[in-house]
Amino acid sequence: MQFLYYPDTFSQITLKGEEHKYLFKVRRTKPEEEIKIRNLKDDYLYIYKVNHINKKEAFLTLKEKILFPNKPSKHFHLGWCIIDPKNIEKTLPSLNEIGVSKISFIYCDFSQKNFKLKNERIKKILINSNQQCGRSDFMEIEILNSSKEFFQKYPDFTAIDFDGEKIDCSKEYPKPFLIGPEGGFSKEEKQYFKNKLKFESFILRSETAACAVAAKFLL
Repeated sequence: MQFLYYPDTFSQITLKGEEHKYLFKVRRTKPEEEIKIRNLKDDYLYIYKVNHINKKEAFLTLKEKILFPNKPSKHFHLGWCIIDPKNIEKTLPSLNEIGVSKISFIYCDFSQKNFKLKNERIKKILINSNQQCGRSDFMEIEILNSSKEFFQKYPDFTAIDFDGEKIDCSKEYPKPFLIGPEGGFSKEEKQYFKNKLKFESFILRSETAACAVAAKFLL
């Protein structure tokens, strides 16, 4: 773990619950040791000293704060038609580590409407991912109720589809990149496609395609 997330970086803080469990049981932290903390609101890395720790609480005092941004070097926006939330949740940490800046989740024509994303669950997953990979900002998340809403909000986009042209990473493509659900895109949705790309590979699952296109342009 690169740092510990805590939203309120005051001069003195008291850690309880999961944060305390990590320090006390996982790291076996002792008094006078230093702990790196981020609030994921600014670019500072906060260094705290552990004053006292017991079985329920840890009492920390701020020693110094260092301006240390660790953000994606490129802005990469992914439009992802909603699939089973379990698969989305498994894939989110990888997309976060790769450096995706924003994901627009879209209820496309072939998305199952009973699939519901939980914002608090997504936030917790991203916090855990940031702590592991060291990223200092939150990935931006939005949920759009239909593909038409996406097309209206982002008229210039690039769709990943079977009949597109081969991806050339040396070229600039309109963003965001749009990934379909398991059933692909409907005929009505394809009418909005101006720019289309494809992978030179086997048929990819939706979550694999999301990781693949992000990795191609960010890594």
